[in-house]
Amino acid sequence: MKLSEIDKVELLYLQIEDYLEIKDAMQASYASMPEAYWKENHIMSLLDKFPEGQVVIKVNGQIAGCALSIIVDYDKFDNNHTYREITSDYSFDSHNPDGDVLYGIDVFIQPEFRGLRLGRRLYDYRKDLCEKMNLRGIAFGGRIPNYHKYSDKLSPKEYIEKVRLKEIHDPVLNFQMSNDFHPARILKGYLEGDSSSKEFAVLLEWDNIYYEKPIKKAAIKKKVVRLGLIQWQMRPYQNIKTLLQQAEYFIDAVAGYRSDFALFPEFFNAPLMAKDNHLSESEAIRELAKHTKEIVQKFSNFSISYNINIVAGSMPEIRKGKLYNVGYLCKRDGTVERYEKLHVTPDEAKVWGLQGGEQLKVFDTDCGKIGVLICYDSEFPELSRLLADQGMDILFVPFLTDTQNGYSRVRNCAQARAIENECYVAIAGSVGNLPNVHNMDIQYAQSMVFTPCDFAFPTNGIKAEATPNTEMILIADLDIDLLRELHQFGSVRNLKDRRKDLFELKKR
Repeated sequence: MKLSEIDKVELLYLQIEDYLEIKDAMQASYASMPEAYWKENHIMSLLDKFPEGQVVIKVNGQIAGCALSIIVDYDKFDNNHTYREITSDYSFDSHNPDGDVLYGIDVFIQPEFRGLRLGRRLYDYRKDLCEKMNLRGIAFGGRIPNYHKYSDKLSPKEYIEKVRLKEIHDPVLNFQMSNDFHPARILKGYLEGDSSSKEFAVLLEWDNIYYEKPIKKAAIKKKVVRLGLIQWQMRPYQNIKTLLQQAEYFIDAVAGYRSDFALFPEFFNAPLMAKDNHLSESEAIRELAKHTKEIVQKFSNFSISYNINIVAGSMPEIRKGKLYNVGYLCKRDGTVERYEKLHVTPDEAKVWGLQGGEQLKVFDTDCGKIGVLICYDSEFPELSRLLADQGMDILFVPFLTDTQNGYSRVRNCAQARAIENECYVAIAGSVGNLPNVHNMDIQYAQSMVFTPCDFAFPTNGIKAEATPNTEMILIADLDIDLLRELHQFGSVRNLKDRRKDLFELKKR
């Protein structure tokens, strides 16, 4: 049929009244297997058990194709199951409304309607149904009808690889892989009588990136996460009490906008070193470290009372006599976790005697998985890639830079991390001056939120940006589902397309 002859294309639920026409369509579609059509009692059984899973596509009122499916508890079936087993000997008693995978029983397009991309509509319907019903994916055994031409020279695995490399044309398998179904394994003896495929099939799977595993506790997984970045003004504070009052002011402000996270800069508590300016730099920062425990406890209290997760920048901490640059994630459920700066700058090592930490991990929160890298750490791409491999969605980078050169390093590297790891990156720094604190005289910052660069995101990869060198807050909403779509369907897929056959990255 020509496109010019089409007046109307409809996707409709299958009705039992369509049976005779469906039978003719199946026989036309499977001309090499003339007896391979469903009997009326089979169709009635499918409609009775799962009417939403049975659809037809009509062109000018005539059935052009059909898709039949059931829901199964996938883990109950052996990896090498047969078509007879998955359908419970064609009774479809294997259908389980409480199952977790949509299993494709059949899909066909009549020969005269092929080439119009009607099959894509049937597959898209299945994907939409899978997402709507919160199933973890779609699976089916895909025939390889051209395999009999190569079976004397190639194993099924070799055949599939050559199809993937476009060295062999297999219209069925090519079509399925072009619709985002990936081969999982070879099924031997899958469909009795399928001589064209030598009774082999390819188990094809499609993963529902929006699937949410059912949970028993009262909790809502957030799809849109709101960040509150605090561009902190370095100014003299009389004591720790006044510094905490200022911190609470900002936490209150971003919580008032119902932010899920508050991000503070690196060493935001540095103004407290002013009273120790008569000491050497290394002695002064060790005095500052004595306040860390109190600040962390207070921030944890704030996170509970203001119902917000706080990424508490970083603070000096003495552990076993050594000085580290450490931050804390204070969750709104009352738990507290720590992260460490792994790479200290030459100046931090020389002037303050800071040591590099050893802990790198992803944190589970009520808004998904996050990572934290402190300032200089963002300039080492291996760290964020390791976090991305663990499922990180948002990377927080608290930083402290005195010049625009230093800021540009952090800013440009943070944006690169967002692109290469297909995640969001939020950076927050301090502004202003501290003339009475050695080695902390001036600050330069422009806090920002970066995104990947693809159609669903800002063209320049910048979600939000603060005014440079001005005390303020920055609020930004991040859609986590957009990342899921990017991972699977992006114009480029930096995570998925890595050549792991040539290199690997692993943590010791």
